[in-house]
Amino acid sequence: MSPTAERLYQLLPAVHRIRDAQQGAPLQALLAVLARELEVLEEDLDQLLDDQFIETCADWVAPYIGDLIGYRPLHGVVPSVASPRAEVAHTIAFRRRKGTALMLEELAQDVSGWPSRAVEFFELLATSQHMRHPRLHAPACADLRNEAALLRLGGPFNSTQHLAEMRRPEAGSGRYNIPNIGLFLWRMQALRLSAQPLRPDPLDGSGRRWRLNPLGADLQLFRDAQPEADISQLAQPANVPEALKIRLLAQDPGLDYGPGKSIQLLRPPATPVPLSEIRICDLRDILDINGVLIAWNHENDLVPGQIGLDPERGRVLLGAASDGPLLATFHYGQPSLIGGGEYARQPGGAELGTQRSVAQSQAWQPALDDLRQGGRLLVQDSLRYEQDPSIEIDAVTSPGASGHSLVISAAQGCRPLLAASGDLTLNLGARSQVLIEGLVISGGALVLPLGADSEPREITLRDCTLVPGLTLNPDGSPASPGAPSLRVLHPFAKIRLERCICGPLQVVAGATVTLQDCIIDAGSPSNTAFDGDGLGQAGAELSTLQCTLIGKVHAQLLRLVSNSILHASLGAAPAEIWAHPLRAQRRQEGCVRFSYIPPGSITPRRHHCQPSQEQPAVIPQFSSLRYGEPAYGQLRRASGKALLEGADDGSEMGVLHELFQAQRESNLRLRLDEYLRFGLHAGLFFAN
Repeated sequence: MSPTAERLYQLLPAVHRIRDAQQGAPLQALLAVLARELEVLEEDLDQLLDDQFIETCADWVAPYIGDLIGYRPLHGVVPSVASPRAEVAHTIAFRRRKGTALMLEELAQDVSGWPSRAVEFFELLATSQHMRHPRLHAPACADLRNEAALLRLGGPFNSTQHLAEMRRPEAGSGRYNIPNIGLFLWRMQALRLSAQPLRPDPLDGSGRRWRLNPLGADLQLFRDAQPEADISQLAQPANVPEALKIRLLAQDPGLDYGPGKSIQLLRPPATPVPLSEIRICDLRDILDINGVLIAWNHENDLVPGQIGLDPERGRVLLGAASDGPLLATFHYGQPSLIGGGEYARQPGGAELGTQRSVAQSQAWQPALDDLRQGGRLLVQDSLRYEQDPSIEIDAVTSPGASGHSLVISAAQGCRPLLAASGDLTLNLGARSQVLIEGLVISGGALVLPLGADSEPREITLRDCTLVPGLTLNPDGSPASPGAPSLRVLHPFAKIRLERCICGPLQVVAGATVTLQDCIIDAGSPSNTAFDGDGLGQAGAELSTLQCTLIGKVHAQLLRLVSNSILHASLGAAPAEIWAHPLRAQRRQEGCVRFSYIPPGSITPRRHHCQPSQEQPAVIPQFSSLRYGEPAYGQLRRASGKALLEGADDGSEMGVLHELFQAQRESNLRLRLDEYLRFGLHAGLFFAN
């Protein structure tokens, strides 16, 4: 019985309880039914009390409480900050502090969901000072001996005085003037990688040169933003996820190095390397006159017991080979949560009966052999696995029965790397399904061979990275640009990718491919991103939802292209064999809507696509198209509103559609009109 039913039953006189027990407890069963209704009523009363307060009310109640205090809701609310709970709770306090820097900074973070810093530009004006009111913190001339101030020049933490400029800040141009306020916003996210073994430099014979990136390439490190200790002060560098710089980190290495901070080096199994052994260094390459690598910078400066760390390249230099091996916990930058990562994600396949787990570089093959008839393989760490497992699922013997399901997933908070030495074959039985999620796969492609039957197979990749170019060179460039990451030879296969980063796809005609929130990167717009055989033959039926494809596409049918960017171009003659950068064999079916389609493409009927007759010169401009760089796949603001606000809901086209950046910016501008004091002008500046 429930506690409520038990309490009711105990309130009855003992004589009735004894008689009820003798008759099979019918009275007790009746009270249990009444108790359930009383529990519902009690829960409703508790919720009605909670709904009186903005901190505990249900989401649907928040707008009504806001209406009582005159809160004005925003248009097109971003899903990630859909509930106005924080804004409603702060409305009265915001009005009392209207126009102050602290209030505007808090407002910007509540409305946009991005870390922010408010800057009062009139405090940075170089002015003549009155002798009765000296401002020693604001000298008119720059202090050339203050290295930290010079390194922060012009940024959100600038402390150097400037001459006045007359442009308005609303357009993102003018800054330093009396009525101007600047709100700096950080759109990049700092994502964590834990206890990664360092990768040796392949050109080093001394055992001293190492890289933090598990793929063995250079990597820009980011700060793990710490919450502000006091709401009465503006955000400081420690409170924002900015890229780490060598000279700034060298000024105060303890700010970002250490347990629980942005970077931590460890000696196996988990002994922290003390800060006293760390030296922040510029470990750039030293080349000879022929451009051949000789050494890393500072190789002759470090002594045994010292460890050089370069946060801009993710490099580590040991004073002596005996100082290693090392592990590293660090943070890297990414615009959104796509691809493999340690971010929050619920692994699938929990309902499957058979489960096997691997960790600490164990072999996957024995566990996969036990799961030939379905189940779940769970990888429980973020280590590098250098192996070539064979993934096989047995065919079902009963006609018409559903096939076996296999799930290979990373555990919550893990991002394992499967570093293969060649292609990985998926030998799937008839009507079987395989789900791979949370993994990073390098070194080879996933291959589904042709089956001896006409039964379907299903492959789903979710939150995975199939490294574009298969592997990365030490400088971060792809080792094999344009090499396919997924090859499907079975014409009855169904392929689905969700929130993935992947190289080119070669999928034979007859199959179906669905991409959602993905980047398909061929390394160059003139390489092939999607076709049937790598030679330009028509590939499978293709649907893309909020995706960015870099490279040429030839599909049998474009079933649906929505809110996507297909960035492709033809190569130089006479080597180019393609006649069109994007082509669908069947134009009578399918839909292409609210997407960028390269000029000269052959597609089904288009609806609100770019470029258009009104804007014929639109072309996507990306901050970076190299996998591994922080701004990978991010549209630059020079792309224009046609792309940045060209999706069906007013958000940007492409893989970053789900961030709703245009709506966040629009909402913040609307709210600034309400909370700025008369005569002030505010501008939004994106710090990254």
